Amino acid sequence: MQQAEIGIIGGSGLYSMPGLTNIREVAVETPFGAPSDSFVLGDLEGRKVVFLARHGRGHRLLPTELNFRANIYAMKSLGVTRIFSVSAVGSLKQEHKPTDFVIPDQFIDRTFHRESTFFGDGVVGHVAFGDPVCPVVAEAAAQACEQSGVVGRRGGTYVCMEGPQFSTKAESNLYRSWGADVIGMTNLQEAKLAREAGVCYATVAMVTDYDCWHPEHDAVTIDQIVAVLHQNSANAARVVRAAVAALPAAGAERGCSCATAAQFAILTQRDLIPASTRERLRLIFGDYLD
Repeated sequence: MQQAEIGIIGGSGLYSMPGLTNIREVAVETPFGAPSDSFVLGDLEGRKVVFLARHGRGHRLLPTELNFRANIYAMKSLGVTRIFSVSAVGSLKQEHKPTDFVIPDQFIDRTFHRESTFFGDGVVGHVAFGDPVCPVVAEAAAQACEQSGVVGRRGGTYVCMEGPQFSTKAESNLYRSWGADVIGMTNLQEAKLAREAGVCYATVAMVTDYDCWHPEHDAVTIDQIVAVLHQNSANAARVVRAAVAALPAAGAERGCSCATAAQFAILTQRDLIPASTRERLRLIFGDYLD
């Protein structure tokens, strides 16, 4: 039985989802280990949604410690077909100001220690990732920003770095020379795994401050950053609610190619896929394994 249709992953500053009704929590076991936390199921704007605090409630998990595979697997096991990911980021451009939101359509991977695929253990596959964000979910987020009175820019490039340290000035200026817009530590692996799993995905990147390239960066205090986090959290709650309401109705055919991204991805001769791998990945790849 489908328990949710829309997933919300909350990042730094968004540890719960205001407005949820009929709330219940479930702990989900996965073949890839434990997710970040229990999942909070409920109704939001008349839709069945599930919320996950990416870093765990109380912010207990480093970006590198996140079990991205378990998080996405669990979302799909609960019936989720679309995910809004909310994430705190630093700005790499003057025009992206603190409290602005960016809805990126590209990523650059600067991580080194992350599990970012469901393939492996006897099954080889490659999904297209040239356009890593679902246009339907991204458009709903952009419209929701406008409706909510939040500055939300559609498009741009998100640099995903390893962390937990922030960039050096040399790195920050390098990313700026590439034309990147924002920098964070979490969203790329989610996007890759969601694509493999056939789940629509888009990021709402909340700008907290300018990265260290900015001449006024050293003048920013922790108090100022925390104040922006609180404001971003309140804005994100409004944006996500409006975006959830704007998505196509449950059961409607998805007007994107996300759902069938893995249809022709698997290269391994089917009778050579180990039974244990086939069982573990049945939820993710379904009949594509046969």
